[in-house]
Amino acid sequence: MFLEYIEKYYNKKYDLNCAETIIYAANEAYDLKLDKNTLKTMSAFGGGMAIGDVCGAITGALAVLGIMFTKDRSHESDKVKKLTSEFFNKFNETLGLKNCNELKEKYFDGNQRCSKMLYTSAEILEQLIKEYKAA
Repeated sequence: MFLEYIEKYYNKKYDLNCAETIIYAANEAYDLKLDKNTLKTMSAFGGGMAIGDVCGAITGALAVLGIMFTKDRSHESDKVKKLTSEFFNKFNETLGLKNCNELKEKYFDGNQRCSKMLYTSAEILEQLIKEYKAA
């Protein structure tokens, strides 16, 4: 289950932001074979891209969808566009927000930090991957 990988990487040992946690977890869970430089790309997306905008748990998940469902580039197919839209809609239905600062205000827990956002993102991501891989 994908949540187990999220739990593995979202701790003090790894000290990753939300976007990094999603991509590290997906790399292992789905055997994406991403190199260290590719994994490092998500470092700039934590904390809502460091300005509290779109949640890193969202941007990390969208990066995974792009990696898994883009053959060569986005304009070849509307699949990634549909997946992105579906992901955003489900995340918003569940938590009601996409902005990092607002999500933290509502859901951040001192002990669990941003676990609510990460777990929500992971569940939606896992569901979409199962649905679209089967299609």
